[in-house]
Formats: sequence, C-alpha cells, structure tokens
Amino acid sequence: MAAKRPTWRFIGICLLGAASAVAWCFSDIPVGNPADGATPSSVQPANAAALSVSPINALIAGDQWLGGRAPVPQSLRGKVILVNFWTYSCINSLRPLPYLRDWARKYKDDGLVVIGVHTPEFGFEKDVAKVRRAVAELGISYPVKLDSAYATWTRFGNDGWPGFYIIDARRRIRDHHIGEGGYEASERLIQQLLSERNGAPVKAGLTGDLGTGIEASPDWASLGSPETYIGYRQAHRLAAPQRIEADGSKHYEPSAAIASNEWNFIGNWTVGAESARTDAPSAGIRYRFRARDLHMVLGARADGKPVRFRVTLDGRPPAADHGVDVDAEGFGRVTEDRLYQLVRQSASVRDATFEIRFLDAGARAYTFTFG
Repeated sequence: MAAKRPTWRFIGICLLGAASAVAWCFSDIPVGNPADGATPSSVQPANAAALSVSPINALIAGDQWLGGRAPVPQSLRGKVILVNFWTYSCINSLRPLPYLRDWARKYKDDGLVVIGVHTPEFGFEKDVAKVRRAVAELGISYPVKLDSAYATWTRFGNDGWPGFYIIDARRRIRDHHIGEGGYEASERLIQQLLSERNGAPVKAGLTGDLGTGIEASPDWASLGSPETYIGYRQAHRLAAPQRIEADGSKHYEPSAAIASNEWNFIGNWTVGAESARTDAPSAGIRYRFRARDLHMVLGARADGKPVRFRVTLDGRPPAADHGVDVDAEGFGRVTEDRLYQLVRQSASVRDATFEIRFLDAGARAYTFTFG
C-alpha cells in the first residue's frame, strides 16, 4: 500500500473573505485550484473532479465501511448526497462536523445522505480501531468509508482535507470545494437540490454555529500562525541554530530566542519523517505563536501507558487560557493518538511563547495547528 501512495507535502492555508472564511490542507501536486469554488455560487452541474465513472460508482467501489454499513447503489438512487473527505486528527476536518451531523439529521427525511470518506494523513489514522473510536467519540452516525489506500480519494480526484462533493438526485456533482467555511451557501444548495428532487420547497432554517470545544469555529481575525509539521519530511520554521538529525536520537539545546512562528526542540528527541519521539523525561518544544487556539497532534506510547505533560504560556501556567485537554495548571496526559487542544486564549488574543514539557518518555509529536 505504501508503494502505491504518492509522497505528499501538505500546507495549511487560511483564506479570509468578507463573506466567509475557508481553510484546508492540500497537496502541492497540481490537481486543480482548491480556491476555485471555495463557496458554492452556482447550482449548474459541475465537473470539478473530472470523474471517468459516475460519482456513485466511484464512491461505492471497493474499500471498507465502518460497521459494515456500506450503502448499496439502490439505496442511493434518487438521493441528494454529500460526500466529505476527512481525517480524524485534522482540525480543518473536525470543525465542519457540527454542520454535517446536523444536516444528516435535519434533511434525512427529505432525501439527503451524508457519507464520510476517511482518508488518513498520518500512519496511525489507518488503524481501523482508532478510526472507529474517533467516529464514536465524535458522534458521527452517518456512514463512514475507510480509504486508507487513497483509492476513493484518487477516483474522485480529491486534493485536500476537508473535501466536499454535493451530488444531486440525477447523480451529477453540483458542487465540489475544499476547505472549511461556506456553510450557509452549501446548505442553501442542499435545500435547492432537495426541492428539485421533491418538487416542493424545503422549509427548514439554516444551521447556525453549533461547534464547541475543539469543534468551535476559529477566530479568523486573530489567526496569525500556520500549521507546522514536526517530522523532518515536512518540518519548517525551526529556529536557528538547531538542525534536525534524521532518525537518530539527539539532545537539542533550545535557542536563546525564537521569532514569531518559529519553534525548537528541548532535550532528547528522535525525529522521524512523520513525527518526533521524546527519548527522555523533560523533553519539550517551544513555539512562538499568535492564535486563540493552539493544538498539537500527539501520539501515545507503544505500550499504552499515559505520557504526562505540562504546558506553559510565557513561562507561566495557562490558567484561564488552558485548552480542553489540559487543566489550569497546564497538566495533561497523552493517552491516545489524536489532536489535543492545549491552549484557548480566553480574553484578547496575544502573541505568546508556548512550551510543552513531556514528563515521561515515549510520546510522539506530529504537528501544530491553530484556530
């Protein structure tokens, strides 16, 4: 499977607009422009993905479904279908979920079917048990297809997380876009396609901002830090004079100072292509950031034992600025492979130096994301 998968380099991008904000992770392989159609503006049949087969056949073919709940083509006949490419540790994939869950419930009787296609970014997201647990914890009740080999992703010509495809009752793609945002326009399109299907207007009100915790909408106006990877394959913005030693254990001395959106290692780490592993207690990372929320994708120890950590902001406990996965003193534990919210600034957003110290060895750090 690894031999069939291309080498991806993903970039987090935030686009700010007057009408809506859109953010996504997408590959640098030039498969169209993800910014085109970021918010649906037309209900004409679209050929955004240039599928060589019908979108229903591309969706149903092969792969595994959670719980064995694979929809059959007959059950999708005459339905309006929303396909969402996502992955469970990506913040850009998590924040649209309140809308998707609500639409799946609200428009089910009108003929809408929501289908998630889980295509992993990191190796641990290929583990079926971990995806199943994440789906349950996230309250997703609509069907989820496992796409660990990128087969469905490739058939659709998808190029980023989250990817959205809205298919009408005649099996035509009526919108394709990449990224968060544009929810009102997407829902209005869904309503119009359901009205076309049923021959009567849909009278439901639009879904408001329902997100809480990690799923809360980002503070776009204050967001000044980009997604930052820690494994050497995509690592960037490492503060000088540190240099990564690939695949070898090394003691890193922290830089005297770090500039905005720079970071560095502290202590003993082994840096791999996808993530970095703490090799001794008190190993840490510092990052100078500007955002309301700071998240990290972290991995648990191989033996399943929790890894304790503590975070600080500008050298002090986060207090009211702690995220959902730490307490006011900054303490938390890595217990599973997922995204952890470590900071949520409660008052005005300010530039701050974040530091995390792992009190036990064996944790893995993949990426920083912000909101």
